Amino acid sequence: MDVPLWLAVAATGYLGVKHVRPPWWLVALLLLGGYLVAHSVLGPVVASLVN
Repeated sequence: MDVPLWLAVAATGYLGVKHVRPPWWLVALLLLGGYLVAHSVLGPVVASLVN
């Protein structure tokens, strides 16, 4: 069964927010931080560590 990555991330995020109930500012900070790191010079470094 092939599941698209965006669907797996969205489902995991939804379940995490629903069950753990983190504060909204923490969710926003993680999303913004991930976006900024992905579009910086650290993006390729993080990508190589993840792969």
